[in-house]
Amino acid sequence: AFAVLLFARVDVLGVAWLRIASAALVFALWRRPWRVLARLDGSGRRLLFAWGAVLAVMNVCFYLSIDRLPLGTVAAIEFLPVIALAALGARTPRNALALLLAVLGVYLLTGLQFSGEPVGLAFAFANAVLFALYIVLAHRVSRHAQVSGIDGLAASMLIAAAVVTPMGGWQVLPVLTDPIALLAGVGVGVSSSVIPYVSDQLAMRRLTRATYALMVSLLPATATIVGIVVLAQVPSLTEVAGVALVACGVGLHRQADSTAPDGPRLDPRPLVRSRGEESRSDSR
Repeated sequence: AFAVLLFARVDVLGVAWLRIASAALVFALWRRPWRVLARLDGSGRRLLFAWGAVLAVMNVCFYLSIDRLPLGTVAAIEFLPVIALAALGARTPRNALALLLAVLGVYLLTGLQFSGEPVGLAFAFANAVLFALYIVLAHRVSRHAQVSGIDGLAASMLIAAAVVTPMGGWQVLPVLTDPIALLAGVGVGVSSSVIPYVSDQLAMRRLTRATYALMVSLLPATATIVGIVVLAQVPSLTEVAGVALVACGVGLHRQADSTAPDGPRLDPRPLVRSRGEESRSDSR
């Protein structure tokens, strides 16, 4: 929502650059991501570089698509691969019904429409594919044995800033003397790339990919609330029904025991009993 308001002052690619660059600056001051890159092996660095490139291009495609298409159309296209990921894990009738409710809710909220803008549609579908790839790569980083998810995110955001600079950094030059635009850009970066992505990493270490994807399906509902508060976009009855369907789908969904997260964990702590406990156990 804040990015939409910022379009009046900064060109589209400039907004994308401000979002990523400001987030990278926050992560650099907070996590010192260059230390992560220095201690990783080749495969770990390749994973973070791939994730950073995906983050950069995904944000660029998203802003270029909403500049040409209605936001609802772009959001609907973006969630198609996310719902597909959730479908891969919906192996029970209960979860299948939950997924069906979520799909119907997302459809009602976004109002899937194609306006016939070929360039905009191309950017929207590219954004959707990259969003699904973001989830896959973020899940791998969150389970990586050599780096915590947040440190990996910080390093990838620094890489994303380097990737996006030649694409949109030059569009920020006209507003370098506009403190309001710059502060708004920092606000977009913190609210759109720092807080949500950190929350993603904390969730991904505890949820399977399918469960996380279904949770992400709540975003249209939260976007509706933000639209009311920030942009005064009062939802229709159809949109309210969509929010209710998504909420019911998430409430109905259950994670099976067989879908518990796997993969390496950081700092595994084996259970070590004290000598007193051992002697008490031996005396029984």
